[in-house]
Amino acid sequence: MSDHPAANAEQGPSGPPEPLQGLRAAVLRSAAELAPGNGGEARQDEVPARRAITLERPKRAEFGDYSTNAALLLAPELGAPPREVAERLGRALSEQLGESLERFEVAGPGFLNLFLSDAWRREALAAALAAGERFGAGGATRPERVLVEFVSANPTGPMHVGHARNAAYGDSLSRMLAFHGHSVDREFYVNDAGSQIVKLGESIRALARGEAVPEDGYKGDYVAGLAERLPGAAEAEPGELGRAAVGAMLEKMRASLEAFGVGEYDHWQFESALHEGDPSPVEHTLSVLAGQGRTYAKDGALWLRTTEFGDDKDRVLVRSNGEHTYFAADTAYHQDKRERGFERQVDVWGADHHGYVARTKAAYQALGGDPDELELLIMQLVHLVRSGQRAQMSKRAGEFVSLDDLVGEIGVDAARWYLLARSHDTTLDIDLDLAREESSENPVYYVQYAHARIASMLDRAGTGRVQEALAAVRDGGFPEEPMHESERALVLALLGFPGEVAEAVARRAPHRIAATSLELAQGFTAFYRDCRVVGSEPAPVESFRIALSVAAMGTIARCLQLLGVSAPQRM
Repeated sequence: MSDHPAANAEQGPSGPPEPLQGLRAAVLRSAAELAPGNGGEARQDEVPARRAITLERPKRAEFGDYSTNAALLLAPELGAPPREVAERLGRALSEQLGESLERFEVAGPGFLNLFLSDAWRREALAAALAAGERFGAGGATRPERVLVEFVSANPTGPMHVGHARNAAYGDSLSRMLAFHGHSVDREFYVNDAGSQIVKLGESIRALARGEAVPEDGYKGDYVAGLAERLPGAAEAEPGELGRAAVGAMLEKMRASLEAFGVGEYDHWQFESALHEGDPSPVEHTLSVLAGQGRTYAKDGALWLRTTEFGDDKDRVLVRSNGEHTYFAADTAYHQDKRERGFERQVDVWGADHHGYVARTKAAYQALGGDPDELELLIMQLVHLVRSGQRAQMSKRAGEFVSLDDLVGEIGVDAARWYLLARSHDTTLDIDLDLAREESSENPVYYVQYAHARIASMLDRAGTGRVQEALAAVRDGGFPEEPMHESERALVLALLGFPGEVAEAVARRAPHRIAATSLELAQGFTAFYRDCRVVGSEPAPVESFRIALSVAAMGTIARCLQLLGVSAPQRM
């Protein structure tokens, strides 16, 4: 659960089932016992109502540690009032859980609130520690082979702050999917075909000759830089010059992404390669569509019947002049990914791609694919704010702020945190002044400081004492004294981590991991304020609190790692 040497001393590569799974299983068993005519043998998934049974942490502590809606769902089956069913369910749970359940309360229309004992919390923490680095990992019900295609910035210009959001999101999502148990490949799609490459070459050649850039050409200091760096630019053929410029831009993109902490891509797919070969991937895809009767000729062009699959109009694949459209290349690209054996494709797109969703899914379905296996995630815009005003940091790269500018302004950790801290489908404002603050008002600093504080405290305790404490908790050497309320709250926050990972993966929502890390940091800060750790007495209390601190540090570190943010030992 942590890179701290003392923390790793007593942790194995895997551990017992996640603690809340056992509690949920007990709820389901008790519900099955109450259900009519099954003698407690019915499986949860055999009764539709029971599939919707939840076990959640209430927002307010006075409503218990966990609450379940099981009685509300069972009441129609039993023909009894929900509150009466909740009372019966509570008694059945008490028999199953014994001393682990301190008490239960029936609330509202029939919710059952559960109050767990300190012994249950301590045993649950021991189980989480035993899981080690795998705590919260591998929860996928059916692991899939997933391809995440993200960034895919146009190679005719530098990456801007919008691409930065795309990069942070795609990288974090890939980390989360892999942690959850999926096999994940990362891919960058390079749009290196078409007239845009020729226009880039024309723009570079014009500047190299001292001429004005064509009206529809590319402008910005980066174009002038290419004109100076590329040999023979003044005399080169525009298409050849444009391709050379793409190579130079990709080299810069790779360096920027590496500096931004984006993991290595497994594959760089070039659009131009889709038009090469005999047959080319594009021609092969057109053949597949024709074989399924999905294409037709009209006005000298070849069309795809996307309206059969929910699009508002059919789309052109081959123009009347014989040229393939971008849509044809995009369709071939998704077919190529299918044929490479990926069970799920996740495309992370920019805000200007919303209009392409319906046609792309329609084409995927026309190819014979399940449209639900193609996820097209649209990122929203990013705005930078300084002193309460929208900010422009640099004119160096043209009329936009580059990824490198953003990192230079606030650093990698703050940039990634703020780009991920809100849902990808909402417009984002980044407060540059706050992002640089070293204070509790800055959430990324607050979370990193909590991690560093725990590491410092464990260093003071010493590796030997930490190992001894972990061994004591592992062996069930728990204190007899009641836990402090801050201890109880921190344990519950830690136990919620696996569920938060599962929810974040299901919703494609790295921002939930950011929120979880902040909750853990706040929980530890309250615990550290209220409870002496090193030097607390008697010894079993100190051991448990040290072990709890190790678990908190490891789980915070895991959250930050999933976000691509560093977990410093000192600050």
